[in-house]
Amino acid sequence: MTAFDPAPAAAALIARRDARQPAGPLDPAIAPRTEADAALVQRAVASQRGVRIGGFKIGATGARMQGYLGIDHPCGGFMASGDIHASGVALPYANFRNVAVECELAVRLGADMPVAPTTPGQARAAVAELFAAIEIVENRYGAPPIGDVKGIGTPVLVADQFYHTACVLGAPAADWQGIDLLAIQGRSLMNGTQRDAGHGRDLLGDPLRGLAWLAGSDLASAFGGLRAGQVVMLGSVTPPVWVESPCEVQMDFDGLPAVRLTFS
Repeated sequence: MTAFDPAPAAAALIARRDARQPAGPLDPAIAPRTEADAALVQRAVASQRGVRIGGFKIGATGARMQGYLGIDHPCGGFMASGDIHASGVALPYANFRNVAVECELAVRLGADMPVAPTTPGQARAAVAELFAAIEIVENRYGAPPIGDVKGIGTPVLVADQFYHTACVLGAPAADWQGIDLLAIQGRSLMNGTQRDAGHGRDLLGDPLRGLAWLAGSDLASAFGGLRAGQVVMLGSVTPPVWVESPCEVQMDFDGLPAVRLTFS
């Protein structure tokens, strides 16, 4: 089998996103065959775009989310620095397509994490800050709500940053080390009405297992490991809440400052 060249798939995904066209399926001659190939496509997308890597998102870490997507393992995507926003940001609703928000925990790394098998304890030691966060995701894959996951295939979903488009971070917790990350509850609100809720333990049993997975993943390898200062979204404690029109979004987690977003 010939070595996989990620550049054509990266160029195709960029062109389709810019044209607001579905991301896939891709021509089999250029499509990633595995999630390892897909990680290389992501790196090529970042390079062709000329973006600075601000961190990574992890998806499909919760049982409810895995059932919702029909994917039984974590998947990840890079986040561009310019797509990471502070709480209170207002973003034009018209800039997004088939958009949803997710109720997430996020961390900022205080130390580099080389590509290697990693325990949750080692992951915890690398964390400097913990936030409540909103991930903004788009269905770029077909019919609502999630697109044709099976028809497009997980490698293409991963190559296209696994639904990611942007994120919003709350202020960091004053003393995150004292927070029980398994018991912590998160709630998603839209226009002041609670839409769903979940707990930290819903993320692989421990939110930091997702960070441990990422540190040893093909995605981390493609980007040369995780770096101090990068933000990592650990996953959503609930399925996405789809946004039908301009609105106010808020995510609350026990013991963490709330995070807010306006779709204007």
